[in-house]
Amino acid sequence: MEFLKIENLCKVYGSGEGKVVALDHVSVSIEKGDFTAIIGSSGSGKSTLLHSIAGVDVPTSGRILLNGQDIYGQSKEKLAIFRRRQVGLIYQFHNLIPSLNVVENITLPILMDRRKPDKERLYDLLGMLGLRERMAHLPNQLSGGQQQRVAIGRALMNAPAVMLADEPTGSLDSRNGQEIIRLLKESHERYGQTLIVVTHDENIALQADRIITIADGRIARDERQVAQL
Repeated sequence: MEFLKIENLCKVYGSGEGKVVALDHVSVSIEKGDFTAIIGSSGSGKSTLLHSIAGVDVPTSGRILLNGQDIYGQSKEKLAIFRRRQVGLIYQFHNLIPSLNVVENITLPILMDRRKPDKERLYDLLGMLGLRERMAHLPNQLSGGQQQRVAIGRALMNAPAVMLADEPTGSLDSRNGQEIIRLLKESHERYGQTLIVVTHDENIALQADRIITIADGRIARDERQVAQL
């Protein structure tokens, strides 16, 4: 089932001699529930593509449709609501609020949306992420791996239609990085969400259902992984 459709997407920064084409007529479709890895060298356009899907980096031209809805064909207010409710975005760095504890950081998007957090979902997420014993801790009282778990919980709390992760293990050591990927895969399987991960780590990419390689702002390769028996 076609869930995400990207049509002739272009993103250009600057003009004249300083012009940089980050995305050059990218077209691709992603099915609901897929785990897709996007790989490519630094400056290839992979993060720009992810942030465009997330609704935070407005493309120069082209369309992105999620469940048939044109993400950028709506008002700024509706786009902001879309980002809060439909997209879970995880960055390389945790971006937690230093003065808020674990529970407050995880539920922040819900509260910003003027809604009450689902306590059952919150408790389930805290258990899956191994954070029930850290609920009242502030970010500076947590390890790097624990902080990234909080960031994952924050992205999942809204039950988004799509989870997007931009180098989610880039600031972690190997052990913590493997744990974060395990948690992302577990949440993907448990909640049936579409998961798109930008990574430079081949070992992470090989765990995905599909690998899309970006080079010079274009799709250079698109391969679906063969399921391991």
